This record gives sequence, structure tokens and C-alpha cells, in this order.
Amino acid sequence: MTDTPAPLPDKEQLQAEIIGMIRTVYDPEIPVNVYDLGLIYRIEISPVADVEIDMTLTSPGCPVAGEMPGMVQRAVEEAPGVRSVVVRLVWDP
Repeated sequence: MTDTPAPLPDKEQLQAEIIGMIRTVYDPEIPVNVYDLGLIYRIEISPVADVEIDMTLTSPGCPVAGEMPGMVQRAVEEAPGVRSVVVRLVWDP
């Protein structure tokens, strides 16, 4: 008996799930989620469902600058089918 790996989720469906999870993370200074606020610059999904995200903040002096990427990472890790998540904080689009 061999273990067969679970089928990978459809990339478009997974992208929609990821965006939905990101939309649960709000900027504490503005009552808008970080996705709709335009702070997510890139979402890359590998063939094995590893996710890389580039994001920025509303300002470099944002009081939660050190916490926001982790908040996004934890939210995306909850999306069904995601294997791993890396969030990078960037300042250039």
C-alpha cells in the first residue's frame, strides 16, 4: 500500500481563497483590509502550493510594521491547500 499525495488545488481557486484570507487582515489605522487597500503587490503560487507574497505598509512608520507581515502569513496559512507561506515587506512596487 502506498500513500498517494493529495491532489493540488486549482491555482485560480487557491488564488481566490488566498485573497479571501488576506481580506480578513485590516490596517489598524484605516478600517480597510490590506488587500483592498492595495498593500499586496504580488501573490505567487508554486505548483506545489507554496505561496510567496510581497506587501507594503501605509507608511514606513506604521505602528504594526513588525506585525503586519506575520498577520498576513497566518491568515493565508489557513487557506485550504496552502503548503507554506512567505511574506516579504517591500517598499517599491
